[in-house]
Amino acid sequence: MAFQPLVIVSPAGQSLCMIPIPALLSEPFAAETLAFLRSAVPEPVANHCIRSYVYAELLVDRWRMREHEDYHPLDVFYAVTLHDVGLGREGARRSDRFEVAGADLAGEFLQRRGVDQAQIDRIWDAIALNTSTGIAHRRNLLCRVTAVSSGVDFGADSDFVTDDMATDLHSRYPRLRTASSMKAAIVGQAKANPAKAPLASLALYLLTTENMSQDENIAARWGD
Repeated sequence: MAFQPLVIVSPAGQSLCMIPIPALLSEPFAAETLAFLRSAVPEPVANHCIRSYVYAELLVDRWRMREHEDYHPLDVFYAVTLHDVGLGREGARRSDRFEVAGADLAGEFLQRRGVDQAQIDRIWDAIALNTSTGIAHRRNLLCRVTAVSSGVDFGADSDFVTDDMATDLHSRYPRLRTASSMKAAIVGQAKANPAKAPLASLALYLLTTENMSQDENIAARWGD
């Protein structure tokens, strides 16, 4: 599998950082995965997942984990880019909370691609636990980076992301009201099927705080 540097460039044309990531536009595995992602969820959710993946790779470097035995580039790519596939129509049809429905959908996609079951199991855990603060962070690198990178896209613990880096990334993958779109999807699923909002879940929290303003319940460094 080929890797190429992703250069994040500021609006002024300055190269800000370079990180090794899979060549998204040229590798068949990546093209298939992103096509599946975009077919499964609305564009704001898909863009969030892709931005989260860039943040995940930045976090791996920030944590100095790129040479660690627990770092598997493909695991990170699959887990982070697919972490919210449960927010689409197929995920809504399933009775489990969106995180688990998404983990199942991702696992089924990876099985069709012939991915090793042990790898699928690792990715399943990371997706299923991605909103479980305090649990995902204690499991392993994959669970931690999947959970943290998603939060970074909403401004949480994002001090390492410069404004220029964020501006460039958002120009490539626009927010398109990411926060409100995702909240609407999560709450909509919970209203249609209360089983998707079990006790202590993100869905139940968003459902019970539905009338609060965005500033009160969603971190928003970069707006909606």
